[in-house]
Amino acid sequence: MSTSTLMTPTAPSAPAVPMVLVLAYVQPFRASAVVDALHGVPGVTGATFAEASGFGRGRHPDLAALETVTGTAPRTRVEVVIRADLEDAVVQAIREAARTTNRGDGKIYVLPVARAVRIATGEEGGTAV
Repeated sequence: MSTSTLMTPTAPSAPAVPMVLVLAYVQPFRASAVVDALHGVPGVTGATFAEASGFGRGRHPDLAALETVTGTAPRTRVEVVIRADLEDAVVQAIREAARTTNRGDGKIYVLPVARAVRIATGEEGGTAV
């Protein structure tokens, strides 16, 4: 069977919309609060949550000498691909929901997304997320 018979027509692509990936690592016991917070941000159409583990060294100079790394700690990895105009609202929602004011609350990173394609329809860009 040739590849041309397997291909389906793609949906017309929408105008380019800047997109970002918000990647966060949060305490597992705060994950449900982060889910609720993301549901409250208009324009967020989905998120992925996965178990992760890792380690980090604190940045507090008085405590640095006392710290030892002995393995890893469980975390929840949160991934949200959104239009760039939602970045501040999503970062704030995650930060407020995940924050306990204790060390080890986690980190949030924001990365550019070059392209998004919805597999089922072929939609691209902002309409795919």
